[in-house]
Amino acid sequence: MTPRIAFAIAFAFACSAASSDEAANQGLATPPHPRSPPGAASDAAWRVDPDGVLPVFELATPTQLPETIDLTARPEELFQRVRLGFSMPNINNSLVLHHQQWYLNHPESLRRMVERSSRYLHHIVEELDKRGMPMELALLPMVESAYNPTAYSRSHASGLWQFVPATGKQYKLEQNWWVDERRDIVASTAAALDYLQYIYDLHGDWHLALASYNWGEGAVGKAINRNRANGLPTDYLSLTMPEETRNYVPKLQALKNVFSNPNILVQLNIRGVPNQPYFATVTKTGNIDVKLAAQLAEMPVQEFVALNPAHNRPVIKSETPMAIPTHKVDAFISNLEAHEGSEKPLSSWQSYTLRAGDRLEEVAPRFGMTVANLKSVNGLNGRIRPAPGLTLLVASQEGSDPADVAAMPEPQIVAEQPRLPQPEPAPVVISRSHTVLKGETLLKVAQHYGMTVGELKQLNKLHANQVNAGSKLAVAAPEPSKPTTGGQRTTLAEADSKRIESRAEPVAATRSHSVRRGESLSEIASRYDMSVAELKQLNKLRADQVNAGTRLAVAAPEPASKPPAGRTRTDVAEIEHRQTLAKADLRKKADDSSDHSRQARKKSTKLAQYTIRRGDTLVSIARQFRVEKDDLLRWNRIHGNELKPGQTLTIQLVQNML
Repeated sequence: MTPRIAFAIAFAFACSAASSDEAANQGLATPPHPRSPPGAASDAAWRVDPDGVLPVFELATPTQLPETIDLTARPEELFQRVRLGFSMPNINNSLVLHHQQWYLNHPESLRRMVERSSRYLHHIVEELDKRGMPMELALLPMVESAYNPTAYSRSHASGLWQFVPATGKQYKLEQNWWVDERRDIVASTAAALDYLQYIYDLHGDWHLALASYNWGEGAVGKAINRNRANGLPTDYLSLTMPEETRNYVPKLQALKNVFSNPNILVQLNIRGVPNQPYFATVTKTGNIDVKLAAQLAEMPVQEFVALNPAHNRPVIKSETPMAIPTHKVDAFISNLEAHEGSEKPLSSWQSYTLRAGDRLEEVAPRFGMTVANLKSVNGLNGRIRPAPGLTLLVASQEGSDPADVAAMPEPQIVAEQPRLPQPEPAPVVISRSHTVLKGETLLKVAQHYGMTVGELKQLNKLHANQVNAGSKLAVAAPEPSKPTTGGQRTTLAEADSKRIESRAEPVAATRSHSVRRGESLSEIASRYDMSVAELKQLNKLRADQVNAGTRLAVAAPEPASKPPAGRTRTDVAEIEHRQTLAKADLRKKADDSSDHSRQARKKSTKLAQYTIRRGDTLVSIARQFRVEKDDLLRWNRIHGNELKPGQTLTIQLVQNML
């Protein structure tokens, strides 16, 4: 028996391949007979045809286990510990087999993911163990980010767990000029497991929870309701989903199949990970440079950043936990004490707020820096025009000679720091037009309406930097703002925070609901066809519990009058009485409302223009703006899924539900 045939037989147990009848029905290739020539079997297993189609075939199940497991012993290798904690139900279809075969034909990708994961995997496994959650979730960052903590998607998702800004903010992941905790290993893992536990409790099924993690719990809930209304099954494999979500769980299952068999990992030359902590956290009361922290930990800057990827600047703010390799912690503390004892500064940086008339070409040499270094440190690029009031990070001493700034990171070191990715200009709400006056520039018009030149050009599809007098431009503000006169301007952190908040605007409330005894947020949200997140956001709730008698704003019209099972006629009468009072209260408020409130309701529906970029899909755009794909199709009268780069879509940011 050749080594390759032995390898194929050993792999069969973990893969749980489909039966031969199912394989025939799905058009899968039948494996060669065991007595066929050895070369034919092994070549078929790994050959990719000229069209790039991966070979997929089933394998016979071996009669005995490939290894003996002692459940009483503490595993020395981390993937063995992960295997012992697998508890999700298996699925087996053609998508699982396809992704499984892809991973087997690309072992170098698996090796890279495992190498990256070795820094973070033990921490994630420990957290899963504490919460009693399935160990399959330790493989989820391979699907989400390939275990790259600085991964950033077209939909602005970031980090190992790929949080979008709004969800990250909802789970208290700080995102500002200094730091983006979506990339923080400890903080993002805690938030991701909190979110996964919440959506599992919502659905009671891990496959549906994973679909919600990828697609959104509201979208999955609607898909379940559609199937239920049509008398169809409501499990993951039975739902109608976007292609990305349909492949999401099969990818995780394929990875589970591969990592279930240690013999396969050996054949693919994938090294094990020790079952012991890789890092510990240390908190400093003062600011400290990233470069200095790495030196004190006696490790390369790049390796330090890999453990601390959340920082947007080359200095770490005080009271921020730093991840240090466990075998380096003692050296770090000892070197830190010695450094502080020598009265040397821990940071060679300070903040500087631009004043009226300041130019980067003048500010940089004042602090012994080059313009390129100043821009790199502060994440500035051609799309951002520094303005008075903007806070910058500069070298410590004003007027110092470049030679005096010895502790400042070199430009190439600064370039290694992960930066908060600059998002594309956000779609701007069109509310009025502006006629260009003689002598007016795009910059003057943009400043007049509180916009950036990039936003103004994108909104009007302008390529040049000049505009003719008499031209009509679409602008974003209902009323022009006062021109800047050197006063305070919004900082990068504030602007980023406002942009994040604008995408998470809650839906408009149309009525109120009085919470009954024993009623949960999940039941209320489901009753009014809302997600729990929408209900909590609309009512500014932080906790997952709510007291009986509390009035909540809800977004849907009158619910069905059919009394829930187990309630008496008296209960129903009381509910109907409360609903009548709520309606009367709403009518009274509507009658007493002023013209201003009516105008505000009219503006609750705002349209945005979005220009499609290469690689965009309807699903990615819908997720970015928290709308439904079907709504995008309806608003823009699109038939099918064909999108073209440069095409402009109209997006309804906030639906008027009054």
